[in-house]
Amino acid sequence: MTRKVKIGDLFVGGGGPILVQSMANVPTREVDRCVEQIGRMVRENCEVVRLAVPTKADTAALREILEQVSVPIVADVHFHYQRAIEAIEAGVSKIRLNPGNISDRRQVEEVISACRANGVAIRVGVNQGSIRPRGSDRSGEDGSKDIATLMIDKLGEYVRIFEDNDFDNLVLSAKCHDAAGCIAVNRAISEKFDYPLHLGVTHGGTVRTGAVRSAVGMGTLLAEGIGDTIRVSLTGDPLVEIAVAWEILNTLKLRDRQGPELIACPTCGRTEIDVAAMAEKVEKVLADIKSPITVAVMGCVVNGPGEAEGADVALCGGKNKAAIYRGGQKVATVAAEMAVDALIEQVKIFIDDQNTK
Repeated sequence: MTRKVKIGDLFVGGGGPILVQSMANVPTREVDRCVEQIGRMVRENCEVVRLAVPTKADTAALREILEQVSVPIVADVHFHYQRAIEAIEAGVSKIRLNPGNISDRRQVEEVISACRANGVAIRVGVNQGSIRPRGSDRSGEDGSKDIATLMIDKLGEYVRIFEDNDFDNLVLSAKCHDAAGCIAVNRAISEKFDYPLHLGVTHGGTVRTGAVRSAVGMGTLLAEGIGDTIRVSLTGDPLVEIAVAWEILNTLKLRDRQGPELIACPTCGRTEIDVAAMAEKVEKVLADIKSPITVAVMGCVVNGPGEAEGADVALCGGKNKAAIYRGGQKVATVAAEMAVDALIEQVKIFIDDQNTK
């Protein structure tokens, strides 16, 4: 079990819940846009939000942002340690430092001193892209070390600075762009250190590829009991990152589901209704529902009835028609073109019933 580290009003590590993080993708200095996006992220159950602070204008905006949000804020600092000091003084809950671009010991110790005085945690985050020396070959600086070994060595060197200064309010991370690298390096880190681990497959790509890479990389580690907080990195909307992160944790039964679970059959030659179109339509409606509910959209009699009876609400298709279930009991049979509307109506009834119990 890892140590427990306080981040705002939350704790990471120590066997506690695995926290979901994401990062705002609007300029921090644009306060109104930043606050609005953080609000949307929190409504999607993001528990920790990271903000980029590349300039003094960004750190100057932090106080105003912090006055308007309740979620713990992490300042993502690269290259300029002064931005870390400014963010700490503004009141952030945590600082992210990258050993690949802030390596001066005196500067790091100044950040440590400020964090100690203000009760701020630090994440030491090593990324594959920033740890490999420019112009080196793919195996490392001199060909003698693979990237995972380079990352662990650099992390160890950095952690010693904190330990020499008796500072243990630390979270560690080492991120690669591929799942295999992510798994290898984090297994090694978990054996060497007992600080909480922040997991992520960095530069994961678009939703199509990044969600798969993240699920494989982080899912494997989480299933092994490695990892205390996660961030899914996808190109685009952070709300999608949050949804994928929760799905990973829900799938592994590591957190209670925060909203609907949709079950849909893969379709085959037995299917006689348009399951794909129905499932897409149902998924869009369910996106606005926050209650935990299991909904099934099934296309034939092989697995359909069993899944329908096991779900809270279900649609089980036949030729040009569908049976509608609620609470494991068939409540209606409707024409195929009316099936989705009938299903959604039963979803509303189910949720109303649950809310009155």
